Amino acid sequence: MRAALIAGAVLLASLTGRAQPAAQQGPFESTAAPVSRNKIDDVVFASLKRQGLQAARLSSDAVFVRRAHLDVIGTLPTAEEAGAFLADQDPNKRRTLIDRLLERDEFADYWAMKWSDTLRVKSEFPINLWPNAVQAYHRWIRTAIRDNVAYDTFARELLTSSGSNFRDAPVNFYRAVQGREPQTIAAAVALTFMGARVERWPKDRLAGMAAFFSRIGYKSTGEWKEEIVYFDPDKGATAAGGPATPSAVLPDGTSVQLAPGQDPRDAFASWLVSPTNPWFARAVVNRVWFWLLGRGIVHEPDDIRPDNPPSNPELLALLERELVAARFDLKHVYRLILNSSTYQLSSIPAAGGSAAEAGFAHALIRPLDAEVLIDALNQITGMTEQYASAIPEPYTFIPPDQRSIALADGSIRSAFLDIFGRSPRDTGLASERSTQPSAAQRLYLLNSGDVQRKLQQSTKLQALFQRQGDAREIINTLYLTILSRFPTEQELGVVRDYSQAAGANRRGVAQDLAWALINSAEFCYRH
Repeated sequence: MRAALIAGAVLLASLTGRAQPAAQQGPFESTAAPVSRNKIDDVVFASLKRQGLQAARLSSDAVFVRRAHLDVIGTLPTAEEAGAFLADQDPNKRRTLIDRLLERDEFADYWAMKWSDTLRVKSEFPINLWPNAVQAYHRWIRTAIRDNVAYDTFARELLTSSGSNFRDAPVNFYRAVQGREPQTIAAAVALTFMGARVERWPKDRLAGMAAFFSRIGYKSTGEWKEEIVYFDPDKGATAAGGPATPSAVLPDGTSVQLAPGQDPRDAFASWLVSPTNPWFARAVVNRVWFWLLGRGIVHEPDDIRPDNPPSNPELLALLERELVAARFDLKHVYRLILNSSTYQLSSIPAAGGSAAEAGFAHALIRPLDAEVLIDALNQITGMTEQYASAIPEPYTFIPPDQRSIALADGSIRSAFLDIFGRSPRDTGLASERSTQPSAAQRLYLLNSGDVQRKLQQSTKLQALFQRQGDAREIINTLYLTILSRFPTEQELGVVRDYSQAAGANRRGVAQDLAWALINSAEFCYRH
């Protein structure tokens, strides 16, 4: 059986992303040249023109329906969803799909996963939030995303809340920092909300910002692992017994004199979320652009500094203005980006090189998130994944049908998630999530008993394989299920030739085909 699988994979490799890319242009790009659809395109295409770069063609409908599902809800479209979109003749169907995806439950699951990476939602070492707090924190994050809470409100609550880590979820922002020293907290705040790494700052700038976090108190309760985070006006009292009045300096150099009874976090949060703040809106729209397109306008997305300028300053400024004008409604920014021709370009470049990549002249090919990939495998096969928790007490229950993108706790693991680069959620840096393919990943898909078991024991696939009627219908359904498109005539010929050469029954050929498609670069990557 394994020999037949390998033979099928070899026969299909040239058609699924590992050789002869020119032969694939039909399924992956439209014949239409891109036109400007909104303000983003005006700015991006003008920049490309100044640099003498040509934008790629628009992506095909098949590529778009897959890309939009993966980028917006972290979930592969079903065969029915992909087929219906491809058959739809409405010229506005892409806009309609975007609006529909932004309202699906999976949107909240997937973007809560992204924010949980950034906010370090994890029970065990080195974060040590503990399970009850993790569940409360993740639920709060997901609810805020589901309800489209304004981003300035979201940030202010994280920075100014006090109370129990079990009952007042936003206080876990401070508990998820690796250290309770004011400078350590200030560094986490700068990374999360300003996209800045303080290691590059002058020491006096960090010290001035740290003063805003110098009066955070922590105390335990009688409940196991519960902790109260609160404003402690007496923290840092002078030798005479009176409260200290630290001199705080905002990152823009403005000095703020804090009154003894004033919570410094309030003063900092008011500055941070101001529409005129030079850091706040810029950092989050750059992060969202990175999440959707695979590269920040400032790259890395959490390394904003004067000597790391944006590749397109006008684009970054535009997105900042749009977010502020929309009163920090992040869905407005998602919608603007997703509906742009820039987002919808093909990954087949008209112009190559680093300048084209930095200028967003074509879509970037990038691996699926570990959670998205295993969820896709489980969706295709109808099987489930086994997760493990290192937490001995209280025991963490994980339902058998739990999707990985909805896992709350970064400490809950599986062999697949570890191999495919899930973020450990230790620092909040975007680079913690591995985006580099490895030999271990390829070998796992090729040789893992888990993947073989999912295919062989899948009642969903077996029902498809045993269907009576035209074999081409089975092949079409497999392609729609796994790659979100119909096979080309050349691919159909390869499958026909393999079937004749192998002398296998239809079920065996279909299972080999499913295995080969799952091992293709086209399946494992966004494109």
